[in-house]
Amino acid sequence: MDMSVSKPNLDAMAADTQVGPGSASIFPEVNSAESNYLTNQFLIAMPGMLDEQFAGSVVYLFEHNAKGAMGLVVNRPTDVTLSDLLEKIELTPEGSAFSEQAVYFGGPVQVERGFVLHDSPSPSYSSSLTVPQGLTMTTSKDVLEAVASGGGPSRFMMTLGYAGWSAGQLEEEIALNGWINAKLSREQIAEIVFATPASQRYQRTMNALGFDPADLSGQVGHA
Repeated sequence: MDMSVSKPNLDAMAADTQVGPGSASIFPEVNSAESNYLTNQFLIAMPGMLDEQFAGSVVYLFEHNAKGAMGLVVNRPTDVTLSDLLEKIELTPEGSAFSEQAVYFGGPVQVERGFVLHDSPSPSYSSSLTVPQGLTMTTSKDVLEAVASGGGPSRFMMTLGYAGWSAGQLEEEIALNGWINAKLSREQIAEIVFATPASQRYQRTMNALGFDPADLSGQVGHA
């Protein structure tokens, strides 16, 4: 399956010097660890997923609570490279280690905005959310400045846009077998996001749950 998406309009993002919405969280007042929610888990689109924007997708959820959920699709590279993006925001990479790394489609919400998912919370950036026992998501330009200068996180992925759900929406979609959630260790999550080719992340995440995607039914309905 071709998981590429159309090239986004980087000119719109270039006008936004913050490269992000200004807050790492859309629900900043509710960040307590609540066991009933799926923060720091993967969502895997089931074969019967009706929304074409998410068909075949793996989403890393960095926030889920009573007010909704927010995550990043981690297996849909675009034809935009990091060097393309850095050029649009007037940053020149000093090295080429990451310059040809793909920028990913993170979701259909605010596709002109940048989100960086990375492995280490250190050094700190001006607008970051570190998921307990999970990854860090940064929306501020300083992380890209660090990357361009040869510093920054050693393992990261850059996305444009994010996936968002209102209160109760994700729970309803899961009940209708649109998604299956995968609770994995931090090491497993990082290995899938940063060390597995994008084309293999869906299969690898399913395998971590003990499933073969070929054995799953495409029928949508209650489990």
